[in-house]
Amino acid sequence: MSSKVFSAALVGLDAQIIEVETDISYGLRRLEIVGLGDKAIQESKERVSAAIKSSYLKPPYHFPQRVLINLAPADLKKEGACYDLPIALCYLLASKQVNFSPHGKLIVGELALDGKLRKIKGVLALALLAQKKNFKEIILPKANAPEAALIKGLRVIGVETLKEAIEYLEGRKEILPFLVDIDSIKSENEYSIDLGLIKGQEYAKRGLEIAAAGGHNLLMIGPPGTGKTLLAKAITGILPSLSFEESLEVTKIYSIAGLLSQEKPLIKIRPFRSPHHSCSEVALIGGGNPPRPGEITLAHRGVLFLDEFPEFHRDVLESLRQPMENGYIIIARARTRVKFPANFTLVAASNPCPCGYLNDPTRECKCSSAQIQKYQRKLSGPIIDRIDVFVEVPPVKYERLTEEYIKNSSEHIRKRVEKARQIQRERFKKEKSLTQTTNSELTIDQIKKYCQLDSKSRALLRKFVNSGKLSVRGYHRVLKMARTIADLEGKLSISFSHLSEALMYRIREEK
Repeated sequence: MSSKVFSAALVGLDAQIIEVETDISYGLRRLEIVGLGDKAIQESKERVSAAIKSSYLKPPYHFPQRVLINLAPADLKKEGACYDLPIALCYLLASKQVNFSPHGKLIVGELALDGKLRKIKGVLALALLAQKKNFKEIILPKANAPEAALIKGLRVIGVETLKEAIEYLEGRKEILPFLVDIDSIKSENEYSIDLGLIKGQEYAKRGLEIAAAGGHNLLMIGPPGTGKTLLAKAITGILPSLSFEESLEVTKIYSIAGLLSQEKPLIKIRPFRSPHHSCSEVALIGGGNPPRPGEITLAHRGVLFLDEFPEFHRDVLESLRQPMENGYIIIARARTRVKFPANFTLVAASNPCPCGYLNDPTRECKCSSAQIQKYQRKLSGPIIDRIDVFVEVPPVKYERLTEEYIKNSSEHIRKRVEKARQIQRERFKKEKSLTQTTNSELTIDQIKKYCQLDSKSRALLRKFVNSGKLSVRGYHRVLKMARTIADLEGKLSISFSHLSEALMYRIREEK
């Protein structure tokens, strides 16, 4: 007696179909699970047996029989408790305790000992796989139904218990497919700080606007308490909302990471991640066994804020080089190779020296020259070269702090940013590019096409390049930033003023 049902396994950020096969033969009483499963899967035999017994059915240990359960393909490592429900149903089907057709049904879920179903991770990726492989419906825990229902054209059946799943499959109970109104899902921005309420720092606000409009990396340098962290958190208020495709992309990442709430199954706000400076390299870029997404992947399509930038371990910062350049990270291990998206905007904040008061007009710096050099050398040249916008954040006078007038509010800046982003989207539509969204992603060919300069601008740029103050990478990044500044003004061509402003924000390199 044998049977087969279909489930799925997570491989990185994608999913793969798993065939759960059961064979029952007479012999010594034994239940065995094969197919390269982890400890959680090996322990599922106990959960499944208890759940079947709680559902008033006969568990595998009830009969003097040998039950073999295979998770195919056998050479793919599998993990987690999402196979509990398909294993239980497959066994009940093979033992002829239930009767249903498994064709066109993808089944996932973790069982409690009393037969109830618990929420699992990565359901959105599993639902996308079901849609791609032409499965008609997915049966899963009811708590995961809102997330899976985001995928159109797929019947999402949420069940609360093993018994309820059996009754539905046998046609004894009708369960309507779960539907979700995407427009009714609200996402609150926990970092919604209005830039207009931050007094002074107009130079820094302009830098934030350029960074937000073009997805450019930004570094703020200034004494303690001048508002660097506050400005960084306020950037989320001027970023445009995610498109539906981007929302699905980000939601899938958070679903697999187990960070998605049941109340908000779709992420509409661009992510803002702020890891502590003591975080490890694996925590930042991802890794582990099996590989898990790190902070740079959780910041995909959003902002990665690194406060106290030089205090991060050097090897941690150096690991950012490739993802900052390519927009993805490849985690390679002996038996696996996983590609995680990491298209984020880096916003960093730093003090100018260990005490924080170097070049401060009101307070004396107590650091020695050796201490200052050691502190500043923590940021390597290659990392600095990948940052587009350098902003000095000086102390603010009392008179500016007590101003009543609100200038450069987040709402006004966001409108300009959204208009510039729309120009960029139209540009990439002409290029027939589905992955590029901002000017920071322009390729060399696209830079030559869309970043044409007049003779005066070329002469200025030639001066900086020939003097060695701009590297080849810096040259291209200045052109991308000039293109963004022109987009903010709605101009088709880059003028001398646009290029001059872009070079001004690279001024730290010329010091």
